[in-house]
Amino acid sequence: MIPLRDTTPSKSYPVVNSILIGVNIFMYLVQMAHGQQVQRFILMYGLVPARYSEPHISAYFTLPQQVLPFFSYMFLHGGLWHLIGNMWSLYIFGDNVEDRLGPVRYLLFYLLCGLASGLSHLIVNWHSQYPTIGASGAIAGVMGAYFVLYPGSRILTLIPVFFIPYFVELPAFFFLGLWFLLQFMSAAWSSAQGGGIAWWAHIGGFVFGIIFLKLFLRIPETGVTRQLQQKTARQRTHRLQVIRTTGALHDPNLYGSIVITPLEAHMGTRKLVNIPWGFQKRLFRVTIPPGIQEGATLRLSGMGKASENGKRGDLYLKVIIQDH
Repeated sequence: MIPLRDTTPSKSYPVVNSILIGVNIFMYLVQMAHGQQVQRFILMYGLVPARYSEPHISAYFTLPQQVLPFFSYMFLHGGLWHLIGNMWSLYIFGDNVEDRLGPVRYLLFYLLCGLASGLSHLIVNWHSQYPTIGASGAIAGVMGAYFVLYPGSRILTLIPVFFIPYFVELPAFFFLGLWFLLQFMSAAWSSAQGGGIAWWAHIGGFVFGIIFLKLFLRIPETGVTRQLQQKTARQRTHRLQVIRTTGALHDPNLYGSIVITPLEAHMGTRKLVNIPWGFQKRLFRVTIPPGIQEGATLRLSGMGKASENGKRGDLYLKVIIQDH
């Protein structure tokens, strides 16, 4: 299952989430710049349990060198696809959690989730000599927070079946609950002291993400948080929109609505549209001309249901303009 987007838009631009993605990308480039010395770099800044459990190994490191990996490990990755997968998940789920917590609390929340997930891995793999790296644990904490905050949100998910892409909408509680169950099953089946994916870091991050969320929601917002959210309020809707359509039984036409902001109505915009469980199991583009008015209808020829004679009806989208 590959998540494409969620259906809960964030009200403000995710400044901290974007910075975290940027820092992860930058650190990956730094990591790759070490060339043949990259393994030594990972051993130094990754989280290696044996550095803390084996006295003859820990003696080679100073206290700052022992503390730093608990934070640096979450900004390193084992390869390009590892980085892309983590950053995509952070992009999808992180903006909503930052929207709820605010930039300052979200940054502290993210770092604490990463720290807690690292400790979870350390405890379970106490004598392991394999380095653990990646933002997966911290992102698991973000996903745990999303699980609590937006259980009714829906995740547009790509499920490839024999190389055929199927787009389905799954409730967030089901998608994330299934993800957590798979992590737990994988952890139970894997060797505790072996290398590979740090399943217990994922599990610990998810659980502590829920715990930390409960604690952080008790911390009142600061004036700085409110000011930042006002300045970063979104001026555009998400480029990919899920359209829920209606239509009479014998009417080949489908009817739905598309939401845009006043800025997009004034300047015009282009969106990618998906009809879940519908008759067009694919994405298609919708061009909204500049100067469009509230209540205007866009007609997409041939995007409706197939009639008895084989011809398709049209898709009519009513334009709704609202502040995001």
